Amino acid sequence: MRMTYTSDLWWKNAVVYCLDVETFKDGDGDGIGDFRGLTQEIDYLADLGVTCLWLMPFYPTANRDDGYDVTDFYSVDPRLGTLGDFVEFMRTAHDRGMRVIADLVVNHTSDRHPWFLEARKGKDAPMRDWFVWKDEPGPEPEQVVFPDQEDSVWERDDRSGQYYLHSFYKHQPDLNMGNPEVRDEISRILGFWMELGLAGFRVDAVPFLIENVSPQLGEPHEVLAGLRAFMTRRKGNSVLLGEVNLPYKELVSYFGDGLGDELTMCFDFTVMQRAWLALARREAAPLVAALRERPDAPKDAQWATFLRNHDELTLDQLSDEERQEVFRAFGPEERMQIFGRGLRRRMPGMFDGDLRRMKLAYSLMFSLPGTPVIFYGEEIGLGENLDVEGRMAVRTPMQWSKDGGFSPAEPVRPMPGGRFGPEHVNVEDQKRDTDSLLRWFQLLIERYRECPELAWGEYEPLDAGHPAVHAHRSDADGATVVAVHNLGDEAVEAEVELDGLAGSLLTDLLVDGTVEVPESGPVRLPLDPYGTRWLRVSARKKPAEDASIKAH
Repeated sequence: MRMTYTSDLWWKNAVVYCLDVETFKDGDGDGIGDFRGLTQEIDYLADLGVTCLWLMPFYPTANRDDGYDVTDFYSVDPRLGTLGDFVEFMRTAHDRGMRVIADLVVNHTSDRHPWFLEARKGKDAPMRDWFVWKDEPGPEPEQVVFPDQEDSVWERDDRSGQYYLHSFYKHQPDLNMGNPEVRDEISRILGFWMELGLAGFRVDAVPFLIENVSPQLGEPHEVLAGLRAFMTRRKGNSVLLGEVNLPYKELVSYFGDGLGDELTMCFDFTVMQRAWLALARREAAPLVAALRERPDAPKDAQWATFLRNHDELTLDQLSDEERQEVFRAFGPEERMQIFGRGLRRRMPGMFDGDLRRMKLAYSLMFSLPGTPVIFYGEEIGLGENLDVEGRMAVRTPMQWSKDGGFSPAEPVRPMPGGRFGPEHVNVEDQKRDTDSLLRWFQLLIERYRECPELAWGEYEPLDAGHPAVHAHRSDADGATVVAVHNLGDEAVEAEVELDGLAGSLLTDLLVDGTVEVPESGPVRLPLDPYGTRWLRVSARKKPAEDASIKAH
């Protein structure tokens, strides 16, 4: 029996692909990616199997924080194109059946935004209360977000003698979300882009967005509930994907009151970090523990699973000892680490180019319960460039061919060199190679879309009889998929107990073959080093001769 699902909840088993327009493809030959270039590559993304594009900020910007310092929320950065180019891109994406969401960066603005320029004219300025001001610096957090750049979240404004709040860089003053005028303006921003076709937004730094709401002005979570209600009125199946890097106990409130009436999806930072600890140890236990701990998302909400995003690979939820384990395994040099809590590396470098481990890791990610989110270039093994400062090391230009293929001009940012340079890692070559990472991604996405149990079903970890093996089953509406992954570098035979499935057949979805579940005892599944198997459960068919005997 195959389960059915509703398109109103399309995000439940979407495949989300995050990209930066600036580094994806240059369409006009100036060395900077743009909407024309992105539109040219829509068919590549459709062939990959992407169902939802997540665009990093493309708005006009002072460009001191890779677009996250916005100077105008209602337009497109001229370097990336025009609103007309954006609309043409949206039309083409929709024609290929893809939804599009974009970063919503309204915790702060650039200090060059007209709102802040107006607000800092004086204490009586009409937009003064659109930002957070104090006569003396307020309390400081235990740790600032960017300890290599800032030592306070308060900055003195010489003109007025007051201090303004900036949770991130001093050139990014926080908006005052306790001000109803600010919330109304944010709703207008949402409505503007939704009218141009966006299916929703990825909300940047959600805890920082609501934490400065004054209790006298209402419950902070009412901000999220209000945004979600506005979007639902405008487009019933729109989505809010939230960046909430908190332990589960604190995170679940961001979904809302149990109905998912705030954030539609939340990134699962806990599973991501525990997955990297498991990969470092080559043992499944840390990941299994995180998944057992993870609460169920509300009925109409979902977890977003990922292994890498556009920022540092943060490990802040691990203990100091656990974090050092991951550092030793995947980033032993100081220049590979950042902020003392994370890595500024992409997976190929972390795995020393081992294609087997990359294929294993992504197979594991796609099989876990939730909606998979990919960072551009992961599908070809795009590398980092550690010569580039800070988190920008992982935001390298996409590599389309041996000569780069990103632009006929000098790219806006340098590409990786050495064995991860475009002459060795590019789309063109991997399209022709049936064993490439790109082809593996296409297969995983195809199988993931054929197995809604993975996204919609109930997850149950299974004992596999070996510490290196992660095994689980996903059940929904009488259908079952079993996934088994060997995190170790030695071949093993997993022994998996499958309650209630005795006598069933397991059909391998990644390679040809079937396995029969014995009437008693575990099913034995051989796994190569870093081997992976996805198995669909079906009833055992009776031999044809049995049917013939019954006919007589």
